Amino acid sequence: MDYQVELVARAFYDAEHEDYSWDGESEVVRDEFREYARNAINLLHEDIGILIMALQRATAAENPERARAAA
Repeated sequence: MDYQVELVARAFYDAEHEDYSWDGESEVVRDEFREYARNAINLLHEDIGILIMALQRATAAENPERARAAA
């Protein structure tokens, strides 16, 4: 579940802050986006699998090195 939360949180962050880096952001801000992600995951229930697959494909397309490391 933590991997899903992190993936969704990064996607929310990237959608809102195109010019900034998730890795360079403060832990307070990242925790805020993780909370948004947890809420989205809880609301979507079973449908979260579709979102996670789409985010994984998008992440793999943008960062092939990160996708290999996660596998």
